[in-house]
Amino acid sequence: MKLWEKETKVSEIVERYTVGRDLEFDIQLAPYDVLGSLAHTEMLASIDLLTQEEKSEIHGELKSIYKDIQSGEFQIQEGVEDIHSQVELLLTERLGDVGKKIHSGRSRNDQVLVDLKLFMRQEIKEITEGTSVLFDRLIQLSDQYKDVLMPGYTHMQVAMPSSFGLWFGAYAESLADDLYMMQSAYKIVNKNPLGSGAGFGSSFPLNRKLTTELLGFDDLNYNVVYAMMGRGKAERSMAMGMSAIAATLSKFAMDVCLYMGQDFSFVSFPDELTTGSSIMPHKKNPDVFELMRGKCNRIQALPNDIALMTANLPVGYHREMQLIKEVLFPTIQDLKDCLFMCDFMLQKVVINEALIEKDKYKYLFSVEETNKLVLAGVPFRDAYKQVGMAIEKGDFNPTREVNHSHDGSIGNLGNQEIKAQMESVVKSFQFEKWEKSIGLLVS
Repeated sequence: MKLWEKETKVSEIVERYTVGRDLEFDIQLAPYDVLGSLAHTEMLASIDLLTQEEKSEIHGELKSIYKDIQSGEFQIQEGVEDIHSQVELLLTERLGDVGKKIHSGRSRNDQVLVDLKLFMRQEIKEITEGTSVLFDRLIQLSDQYKDVLMPGYTHMQVAMPSSFGLWFGAYAESLADDLYMMQSAYKIVNKNPLGSGAGFGSSFPLNRKLTTELLGFDDLNYNVVYAMMGRGKAERSMAMGMSAIAATLSKFAMDVCLYMGQDFSFVSFPDELTTGSSIMPHKKNPDVFELMRGKCNRIQALPNDIALMTANLPVGYHREMQLIKEVLFPTIQDLKDCLFMCDFMLQKVVINEALIEKDKYKYLFSVEETNKLVLAGVPFRDAYKQVGMAIEKGDFNPTREVNHSHDGSIGNLGNQEIKAQMESVVKSFQFEKWEKSIGLLVS
């Protein structure tokens, strides 16, 4: 079944090529297609394009389909072109001509747009929740190990004392900033394109503000041409937010891969969370974090992938836009999986608390010893030279203590302030607003 088909049959070869993997991803849009149709038909009834009786019949069946989707009993039948056709086919089979009325005042173009916006909005919520869980884990570890020192590096050379509290807390604060990026994407995603039709509006007196309210969007995409231009833009914006989170995870994964190595031995994990070698009995490989690093590096390419698919397209709809789903949908799942696995692994992380006592790390404290001399009244350049000479002569024996008290330092991590930042950005999404609207729509 094709909504646009008339008398002439399309070549099977052409159909197979143009459909591609679309049905594979369309099934993920099923609940959102029903939600869009519930809002659209509510609006049609408000402008007398449906009677109240017709609306009630349609809503009853749409809610039944929605329940089937939620229970996993829904599928797109063989020969049906897409999710939109499947929903309309079911309504027509069950309600006859009444089911054929739901498409008045809309095009598949704005139907796909609203489905994607609703889908991305839900996925942003789930990514935000996963990021918050990992953030809490990192803050907990930062507080737990705030007094355990570790080497800090510049140029991959031992530099100055750091701490596990600083290390975990740094990645927590990075995630908070990443969600500001995601919040910007969310503001673009959470606007209603429904009613823009094929990109040029409709001669029907559509009440677009009503569908905006029913679906819990923050606002409209007002200009109908721009609403269609948003195809690809919203996805790219979300991809940029995802890329920011992925960059943080990739960097953290790289640290863990290094720090698990025998040359570092900063952290370890139980045997059941690592893998072995087929030839070397001693190996405990960081496969989880290596895959996380690879997946997150790939996620960082997503904004560019989407940009290149859409960069040279003139205004209006073009068929290659469906390819965006092929790169976006699996990548969303990859990011959610990485967030989950990172938290899962960190629940069992083991910290080498005696690490700093190794002789090779005594030079970490050269700046601390220099600063002690400065505090005692020695000019900095003279203090620097004294410590340097002691190192050259082999007479450098520091106390291996640090006294950092300023904001964000080893002795004053600022975790409460970082938590407040995270709570503020998560709260600003206001997911509960549209959750309430959707709850009313399907009740």
